[in-house]
Amino acid sequence: MDWLKRGLCIAMLALISGNALSAETVRLSLFSWPGYGFWFIAQEKNLAPDLDFEITIIEDPYESFALMSADALDVTSSTAEYAPIAADKNVPIKMVTYTNPSYGTDKIVLAPGIESAEDLRGESVAVLEGGLTQIFMGIWLEENGVGIDEVEFTNLIMDDAVGALVGGDVSAAEFWEPFGSQALDALPGSTVAASSEEPGWIETALLGDAMYMSDMFLENKPEIAAKTMQAYFDAVDYWKENPDEANEIIAKALRFPVSDVEKVIGSTGEIHKGGIWIFDKTQAAKYMGLAPGELPLGLPNGQVTENWETVTDWWLKFGLIEKRHPMEAGVDMTPLKTILESGQ
Repeated sequence: MDWLKRGLCIAMLALISGNALSAETVRLSLFSWPGYGFWFIAQEKNLAPDLDFEITIIEDPYESFALMSADALDVTSSTAEYAPIAADKNVPIKMVTYTNPSYGTDKIVLAPGIESAEDLRGESVAVLEGGLTQIFMGIWLEENGVGIDEVEFTNLIMDDAVGALVGGDVSAAEFWEPFGSQALDALPGSTVAASSEEPGWIETALLGDAMYMSDMFLENKPEIAAKTMQAYFDAVDYWKENPDEANEIIAKALRFPVSDVEKVIGSTGEIHKGGIWIFDKTQAAKYMGLAPGELPLGLPNGQVTENWETVTDWWLKFGLIEKRHPMEAGVDMTPLKTILESGQ
């Protein structure tokens, strides 16, 4: 019997080793923010057994895009404004799906003594240049009578922007949670001038996040690309059903307090006013115009088209792109179409 047990053990080890060797490595990145933490759920719960997610935290999204261009990264989660830039600069990257709109997580915070946009003329304001934070700030300034050329935009990631506002180096900053609350707590007298919780933002989903894949990944590994996206949406479904456990997974991976995770994505698995609205696969498909039906909160079906045009308008205004491109130049819905057709 010993030889039989030994043989079975060897066979099981061979099977395990074979599965490990056959797992396809997917190199992906995100910056340290709870809204992107669903990749950690997919990894922790082994929701895609034939995929090996190699996750790297990279705080500068443009670094991730550069790595994707160099075929050193396959996928990244980032804010949903880069695709028109990629199309204009011939960067081999595509947005493949929108993942969530902001429903209060984004805030423009003013330093003590700054009471209005008018007070910011000639002052420095912190944003991520080439990011949605810059567009949000630009819209707010113009709506309040101040031109984008009347302020100085200072390019800072969130941690540094908090320090700059608290230290008096900038007079205003755009934050997403939990960084906005951190700035307000650390700087008595600071105030919120605008928030994506206000009417008009959720209905357009202009402020939000997306998934990007490199052209090489999409073209050379289309089946893996679709499986990768399916794993992400499976993680969203897992979070909806098990929000407490899932939030713990995200918090541990990001080294965030669970309370900070809940500020962003909530604790119920539902739409979180004051944070973000996490799209499941069906909601994403409706937003991208691939499935019929209405979305909640007045968000139109196929809104990605208007989003593309609005972001393009602002990048032309900021001088980040030279001309307008069709959406197909920066968006590839093939993986989303594939998983919708699979019916999983």
